[in-house]
Amino acid sequence: MSNLYKLALIIKKNSSSSSSSSKEDEQFLLIKQTRPPKFNDEEYDSFVDSDLYDLPCVQLNPLETDTNSDILIQGADVCQNNLDLTKFDVNSALNQVLSQVGCFQDGEWEFWKYVEEPEFGPRSFVHTVFITGKKLKLQFHDSLQDVYKWMSIKSCLDLLLEVKPSSDRVGPLMAVGIVNDSVQTGWCKVPSTLRCQEYPPGVKLVPMGSRTGKPFTTTNLVIVAPDTPDRVLDGYGDKDFAAYGDALIIDPGCLSQFHEELAEIVTALPRKLVVFVTHHHYDHVDGLSVVQKCNPDAILLAHENTMKRIGKDTPTRPHPKVRVSRFSPSDQALEKSWKIAILMKDFSDNWSRVYTTISGAEEICIAGQQLKFVFAPGHTDGHMAILHASSHSLIVGDHCVGNRRNRESSILKAIESGATTLFDIVAKTYSDVDRSVWIHASSNVRLHVDYLAQQHKLPKGFSLENFNRSCAEFVDKMGSVQSQMRAS
Repeated sequence: MSNLYKLALIIKKNSSSSSSSSKEDEQFLLIKQTRPPKFNDEEYDSFVDSDLYDLPCVQLNPLETDTNSDILIQGADVCQNNLDLTKFDVNSALNQVLSQVGCFQDGEWEFWKYVEEPEFGPRSFVHTVFITGKKLKLQFHDSLQDVYKWMSIKSCLDLLLEVKPSSDRVGPLMAVGIVNDSVQTGWCKVPSTLRCQEYPPGVKLVPMGSRTGKPFTTTNLVIVAPDTPDRVLDGYGDKDFAAYGDALIIDPGCLSQFHEELAEIVTALPRKLVVFVTHHHYDHVDGLSVVQKCNPDAILLAHENTMKRIGKDTPTRPHPKVRVSRFSPSDQALEKSWKIAILMKDFSDNWSRVYTTISGAEEICIAGQQLKFVFAPGHTDGHMAILHASSHSLIVGDHCVGNRRNRESSILKAIESGATTLFDIVAKTYSDVDRSVWIHASSNVRLHVDYLAQQHKLPKGFSLENFNRSCAEFVDKMGSVQSQMRAS
């Protein structure tokens, strides 16, 4: 996998002054980021994000000749084992990034930090070099004043932790490069063998090797662990939550060779731990047994359809640390069924203790912070997402709205062109995909057809009864297709 290098500038407002100021008063130059392109979907494109500001940054390219860069970066030898800056065109990168605000460089540059992005997907690894200016003489074009702002660490931290409608947002470079270093790391300790990204503060993404589909190789373990009690956002009073905890982990689905690292993470977290899985696929649940072994008191939350697939449908019983409004301790019948299940050892292979099913709209409280579940079927019929309320961060598992909308559109086009059975719709929709995955794709098609029916978007002549009847014939037809493929 190739590497992509970037240069990020940390420019302080008082960098041209010889007098020192406290870190609390320091202000940093942030650039308004370009908005993402339209999605060509009327409903999707109707949502407009507020402005996003981040550190100035451009791609850092290797020098085309054997000569070394003539720009001196003080302290750059610290990262020389990872990246030799003398082999890169730092001068062009500096000119390019400074031109974003129309200022001219004159001063000294000093190495700040080097960050390797975690392995989030099948693309180039991003390596970012942060440098800071000293004794800079800056000149800004008046016409570009609306594209930059000076912001302090405190103001950035407040915007990251509490996102409000129409307020400015702060990007990941500012968080990773500066803000995160100013706050305590809290409960979460990630082993040095793993790379992670913390954005927003208190929410860590840790890509771990998993049994995911190619070309991907990792699944993100998400950890929500607020840093310190004084940053806890409480005030929910007597609000009834589905569960309470001091930390939350999402989708522990790593391969067995990473179980030791997962155990190290779980052991460092508080005992009042909530576990949430977005859906039942291996790459999201393979580490559940490790979590349970490290913390038998942990609480598992998942959709009912997810629990049925990662184990047998055992009766739910409220954990002592869980309040579930639909369960009454006086309900003797449910209590009796629970005891019978224990005697019969009717447990999931991955999670052999109590769990609570969720269906969407429930809320949980993690160290005073509010999170809300969102039912998001499509990838699976039990797929769930979770919204971190204060930062408006949506953790979506494998649900990608854009891809799902495109797929829904192609399925509808297949039906409008005459496809009436599950096999015909799959064959037209996934004609460019290897037929070995058509069986898996059929479940997505069924979910989309159900959704289109609920939204009254299916053509008048389309018979749901005939379609549902064809689902039973799909496997037989796929068997014939696979036999023909082997014969050829």
